[in-house]
Amino acid sequence: MFGMHGAELWFILAVLVLFFGGKKIPELMRGIGQGVREFNTAKSNLKDEFEKGLKEDETKKVSENNK
Repeated sequence: MFGMHGAELWFILAVLVLFFGGKKIPELMRGIGQGVREFNTAKSNLKDEFEKGLKEDETKKVSENNK
């Protein structure tokens, strides 16, 4: 995972527990998960809008060529 080994992951986990405490970590992870979810939703919406624009351009070109 990201080129990290077991010892490095345990160290990072220990630092998180020291900084945030055991009770705050689930809150932190929930916030990170929500942020990732919102980012993916925005990315999907942007992709859909881009594809919609491409289809509209193709439709315009085809209709202009048929005239």
